[in-house]
Amino acid sequence: MSTLSFFKEVFRANRSTGAIAPSGRQLADTVTDMAHVADSKVIVEYGPGTGVFTEAILSKKREDAYFIALEVNEEFVRATKERCPGVNVYHDCAQNTRSYLEKAGFSGCDTIVSGLPWTRFDDALQDEILEATYDVLEPGGRFVTFAYAMSPYVPSGKKFFREKLIERFGNVNRSEHIWKNIPPCVVFIAEKK
Repeated sequence: MSTLSFFKEVFRANRSTGAIAPSGRQLADTVTDMAHVADSKVIVEYGPGTGVFTEAILSKKREDAYFIALEVNEEFVRATKERCPGVNVYHDCAQNTRSYLEKAGFSGCDTIVSGLPWTRFDDALQDEILEATYDVLEPGGRFVTFAYAMSPYVPSGKKFFREKLIERFGNVNRSEHIWKNIPPCVVFIAEKK
């Protein structure tokens, strides 16, 4: 996807697209390493956007691992499929993950990598996605997401990171700032007990 096309989608779908630029490779590597993608049997990606994380997952996952991605923006679905041919990218929301896994014969997953723009979502949508996430993760499963460094200063970002994620998962760890990403960000990892 061209840079111009990406920015068109950012402005056209600004409630579901939170990026001001595609994620960088360093962020994709940090997220997929913290998610233990290389050890995962069933991997789900929320919001692949242009496929930067998708590409990193493909390069690190086990050959026999099952992997799907869910994206609400049809243009980004096309971009990810073009960048990563053969990946199961569904034009749907994260809340419907369970149905796709069950159709493939799985009761849950052990890894969820998220590129969702949490601060763009209202309180109810954050709750709905987090509830579906917790529900579909197997015990010991990992949920890895990221936020721009300024997100905790946005009201919805502050509530999400300080209350909601910890409330659902208990212990939440974070990376150091990733300064090479535009804009800089931090990665959060939560594990289902």
